[in-house]
Amino acid sequence: MSLLPVEDAIAAILARVPVPTGEAVPLAAAAGRVLFAPLRAGHDQPPFPASAMDGYAVRAADIVPGHALRRIGMAQAGAGFAGQVGAGETVRIFTGAPLPAGADAVIMQEEAVAEGDLVRFSSQPQPGRSVRPLGSDFARGQRLLDPGVRLTAMQLAVAAAANAPELVVARRPRLALLATGDELELPGAVLGPDQIIASNSFGLAPLLAPYAETIADHGIARDDRAQLRAKLEAIFATQPDVVITTGGASVGEHDIVQEILLELGVTLDFWRINMRPGKPLMFGTRGKTLVFGLPGNPVSAMVTAIAFIKPALRAWLGLAPQPVWHLPLAGPTTANTARRHFMRAQLVHTATGPMALPISQTDSGHTSSLAAAELLIVQPEHDPGQPVGALVETVVIDAF
Repeated sequence: MSLLPVEDAIAAILARVPVPTGEAVPLAAAAGRVLFAPLRAGHDQPPFPASAMDGYAVRAADIVPGHALRRIGMAQAGAGFAGQVGAGETVRIFTGAPLPAGADAVIMQEEAVAEGDLVRFSSQPQPGRSVRPLGSDFARGQRLLDPGVRLTAMQLAVAAAANAPELVVARRPRLALLATGDELELPGAVLGPDQIIASNSFGLAPLLAPYAETIADHGIARDDRAQLRAKLEAIFATQPDVVITTGGASVGEHDIVQEILLELGVTLDFWRINMRPGKPLMFGTRGKTLVFGLPGNPVSAMVTAIAFIKPALRAWLGLAPQPVWHLPLAGPTTANTARRHFMRAQLVHTATGPMALPISQTDSGHTSSLAAAELLIVQPEHDPGQPVGALVETVVIDAF
């Protein structure tokens, strides 16, 4: 079987992702969620002309050098002045207070001198000075946030200002993780001579958590047909939206994951990708469940999750594809093979801007080099290698 190009694999996966659907959540629970329905303003903001300064509300035409105005009251936020400002009158006003009827400008307190009930001013304003007009922030019915926006602090603040007690956000998928292999033990174990620590699920869970409703870690399944089948049957019984296995994806003599997935009704779309690290990637479906079989090598597992699972989950939520950065190289790259290389790299900041520094380590089990990387350089097939300063395509590892 020939190796599937990366773009074809992504397209095949995205074709299986369901259309996003929405659910209403309280505003206080919406942080980090992706907006599904647009947010429209239910009122004008500010809902009245408001003072932008602490000072005095005046009629601009009344300000004549050498003449004082008589102070007739006070307006503050939450307690406006109920009367009318007439000729020769002023009202002490504070930031956010409604502009009193009759007034058309505010003079800041630093440009005023009070003498009992009389106030003299050192500047002569134009109408509208230091006044926030009705609806100057947003107007009733205005579209404030579009679907596909991730809700962070600033978006939640404007939603609150728009008096939205809840927002309609994209439903998130439920994920299930399963590591496989006789050699694996959980962190904290005393290792035998043929064992290693299982790290994949501990990296995948936080990598994918921002997109998921829940992530159920089903631990480790040994390379035993009965145990692996029982584990997978139990996982499918919970009806997760996405199942992710690690290990057993290369279909070698002891790699039985694909066989059992097929026995359990998984329809396989592909299982080998023209890339490194991560060639033995499986993808298929079982009913409405997406099934990813990632390689067991830790770097391969994380890179394939970034390259294929994250795009699927972004599409599930109605997010646009993750932006690609084109950065100059801070070090040269060597010639590539016939497989696309997702090369580890560091993000370095220089006097001329950010650059990508390739990490020479390419072993698919070398976790410390991946931990040192902020980027993946996407090196095309048969690339001859690039010099310092050449622009290369990069993916930010920890970007949402």
